[in-house]
Amino acid sequence: MHVVVNAAQSVDGKLATRRREQLRISGSEDFDRVDRVRAAADAVLVGVGTVLADDPHLTLDEEDRRVQRLRNGRPGHPARVVVDSKGRTPADARILDDAATTYLLVSDAAAEERREALTAAGAEVVVAGRSGPDGGSGSDGDRVDLAAGFDELADRGVDRLMVEGGGEVIYSCFAAGLVDELHVYVGSTVIGGRDAPTLADGEGFAESFPRLDLVDTERLDDGIVLSYEVPGKVP
Repeated sequence: MHVVVNAAQSVDGKLATRRREQLRISGSEDFDRVDRVRAAADAVLVGVGTVLADDPHLTLDEEDRRVQRLRNGRPGHPARVVVDSKGRTPADARILDDAATTYLLVSDAAAEERREALTAAGAEVVVAGRSGPDGGSGSDGDRVDLAAGFDELADRGVDRLMVEGGGEVIYSCFAAGLVDELHVYVGSTVIGGRDAPTLADGEGFAESFPRLDLVDTERLDDGIVLSYEVPGKVP
């Protein structure tokens, strides 16, 4: 599976305010770029924290891109994936509508009744172990094993996965050695706050740090997109 991480951050590296409130960091040009990246993916992934904070839909904005996917024999929208160890996704979340397939990666900590309720709400629930940092819960145990979860997604036909955050799940992907590419829009805004979420939250690296190769820069709106590849991962 090829994993592409995409995010927008302030110039001081924040994804949102200390209250976890989303700000408009980029503009229309970058929104169109993100839509292109989504259209190329088989699935788009977020952590449950993003679902609880923003209730995203994670579908394509441009009808022409949806039509082109259908012409190519693909679903109109990429599948949607939520890393949700304990099954906290609300049953009425927009991500569970019938616009596209939705996978919930949960651990054994997710109660059976929650799994059943989310299945009834339209999700395909995938149990993916206990080990590894969790995508958004911030708990110390009973976490989703992302490597196992990604293998399950690959078995379901996901060859190219776009990861849209938040900071916990992005860190988790790097910690598990799963990332192939990183694209970061850096906007001309300062958010600040020691408790504001950053691009890669979680426990943080102390000894061995992922190294990236900068392969492209692009000026969009009032900011810049930095594109990186992970050495040894991208052919």
